[in-house]
Amino acid sequence: MTDVLRRGRASLAFGFFAQGAAFALLVTRIPAIQDRYGVSDALLPVFLAAVPVLAGVGSVTTEQLVKRIPASVLLRWSQPVVLLALVGVGAGRGMAGLGAALAVFGLAVGALDASMNMLGVSLQRAYGRSIMLGFHAVYSLGGIVGASLAWAGAHWHLALWVSYLPVVAVLLPAALVGSRWYVDGGSGAEGVAGRGGSEDAGAEAGGGGSGVVFRMLLPLCLVMTFAYIGDSTVSNWSAKYLQDVLGGSEQLATVPYNVYMVTTLLGRAIGDFGVRRFGAAAVVRVGALVAAGGFAVVAVAPGAWAGMLGFTLVGLGLCVLVPQTFAAAGRLFPGASDAAIARLNIFNYVGFLVGSPLVGALGDAWSYRGAMAVPMVLVLVTLAYARSFAPRPDRYGDGHERPRTADVGRGSNGL
Repeated sequence: MTDVLRRGRASLAFGFFAQGAAFALLVTRIPAIQDRYGVSDALLPVFLAAVPVLAGVGSVTTEQLVKRIPASVLLRWSQPVVLLALVGVGAGRGMAGLGAALAVFGLAVGALDASMNMLGVSLQRAYGRSIMLGFHAVYSLGGIVGASLAWAGAHWHLALWVSYLPVVAVLLPAALVGSRWYVDGGSGAEGVAGRGGSEDAGAEAGGGGSGVVFRMLLPLCLVMTFAYIGDSTVSNWSAKYLQDVLGGSEQLATVPYNVYMVTTLLGRAIGDFGVRRFGAAAVVRVGALVAAGGFAVVAVAPGAWAGMLGFTLVGLGLCVLVPQTFAAAGRLFPGASDAAIARLNIFNYVGFLVGSPLVGALGDAWSYRGAMAVPMVLVLVTLAYARSFAPRPDRYGDGHERPRTADVGRGSNGL
């Protein structure tokens, strides 16, 4: 059984890596996509907004599909669709082809994000200790690799499909092979009895383990939204802010997001140890304070280097919030964690949709320094919900998660 868990963890980690690389390859080449298809500045936001909206639809659909299909099966087939859609974005013809490719990419990404985190939460439950931050650290690593490959493609003036095809040719078969070892946790509603879950667990899940009480999930939804508002602020506005507000050079303006990604990777790589030592609630509180402090530094920075320090702190703080939010949803609804994660995942896209336009509108109407205070305040609000991340006492009475052998009794390939 230990070998099953190890193989499941390694194969899922590769899935996170492939997703991080694919998403970075798309978002970092948006100017090239715009040039290839002749998308106007007025129309570009429509295309960009459509992807997270459709991803939300994909996440909602996944909640229904996992009642009949294991999450591992959805992940196994949604990942190749995402990768093939990426090639479609680079090789399509005309505006209609671009729209179709982005639509498929968005729907598949929603299913992929939801099913990936479902498996991660169930594996963490099986391990009985925090491992979710490690999965998201690998996602960050994939993002760094994808962004680096995108830079190389832009530097050598490669056509989009030439940049995308070799990466997809490597990642797609590797992901399909690795998917043989995905491990389903049986975390859906029908898995409660099979796991020997307690009556209290079923009550927490709502309706005897068959549903999710949105009122109980709402604090985590808000934390997810605020975290992605902060993340989208950095990804969309850090370069402009450093150059236009803080007077940095064009070359220097490209650095903050790369530094942000690296610090996100480092923070997530060590974050699981912090959760095991101090608890999830304490780690979330520290992360929120560090991220808010980072935005404060950015807002008052006298120059470009101080601004980069602020964005570095933002990365170190924000990096722990999203993985721990998914893990907390799994603990809060042990009998319906798949449904909870699918619904929670929608607020990933809500934050992404709200964050960039909000900061841009405030920056234009007021000032970009003042606009940076908005994600700072929202991240601080997370402190009020930190108690939602604390493990609830179980039947052992000590609040610690326990490995549940029935959770790992079936891998996606029959293990």
